[in-house]
Amino acid sequence: MTSETLRSSPPTPGGAPVKSGPASRRRRRHPWGRALRRDWQLYSLAVLPLLFFLVFRYLPMIGNVIAFRRFSPGGSVLGEYWVGLRYFRMFLADPTFWQVFTNTLVLGTLTLLLCFPLPIVLALLLNEVRTRRLKRFVQSVSYLPHFLSIVIVAAMVMQLLSMDGSVNQLVRGLGGEGVPFLQQPGWFRAIYVSSEVWQTVGWGTILYLAALTTIDENLYEAARIDGANRWRQTWHVTLPGIRPTMVTLLILNIGTFMAVGFEKILLLYNPLTYPTADVISTYLFRMGFESSNFSYAAAIGLFEAVIGLILVLGANTISRRTVGTSLW
Repeated sequence: MTSETLRSSPPTPGGAPVKSGPASRRRRRHPWGRALRRDWQLYSLAVLPLLFFLVFRYLPMIGNVIAFRRFSPGGSVLGEYWVGLRYFRMFLADPTFWQVFTNTLVLGTLTLLLCFPLPIVLALLLNEVRTRRLKRFVQSVSYLPHFLSIVIVAAMVMQLLSMDGSVNQLVRGLGGEGVPFLQQPGWFRAIYVSSEVWQTVGWGTILYLAALTTIDENLYEAARIDGANRWRQTWHVTLPGIRPTMVTLLILNIGTFMAVGFEKILLLYNPLTYPTADVISTYLFRMGFESSNFSYAAAIGLFEAVIGLILVLGANTISRRTVGTSLW
């Protein structure tokens, strides 16, 4: 060891200098390598999820290039030649696109306004239930629709609202006439949103109930000492306690704002209800797979994804600046 190394090395408690060679600096610079070798079994569990996102989420992004290229079935996967923004100008000048864009905004807004706050309300009500059996029964009944597939839910809705279904039988029993609910555009939004509420609200309470268990009971005791009733305790203790969870889920819901339930709408709608039921995702599905206009559909899908990204970034920024809670 040279005299320069001895002078640059800090002494140990015993007085001996510590070596600060290249190997020591490498260990300090790359602690993740040591952690990877030590806990490789745990890190190996992340391999399959990472492969899933790589194969089914990131690699398909390469296909977005056909939004700027002319694609012909049977030709090159990445298109034949460049056309620039031709397909973007096409759908921006298409009246049908603006109709489906409006439908997407309306259905997305209605879904967000109802499906986001109702789980919070249900979680607060369940938190006040003191009878254990009743609480479990309500939870089980409200969770059950989540485990039904979209196909089963759509079939149930179609059976209930058909001309010979239970709803029309009730209407006729009350002296009215049968209503073709699924063939009238004016009814579609109410049918979709109500079925979405029935299927998702119960499951959405799970995270809020878990967040409620983390609130310190001493805060409730202090509020009661100050004379706060149950409403005041909910407003000043419970809601601030679950605010990070609420904000996180709100940002995630805003991120899926444009991707309104594609599968359910595809199963429930028909040409008679296109004026109110047709959304961007179903429109590009028809353009891509029924009309074989894949480049046009890719341009619409890219436009939808960009809007979703802007909504997420905007909601995250506003949340961080206003309430101090955000995803990143």
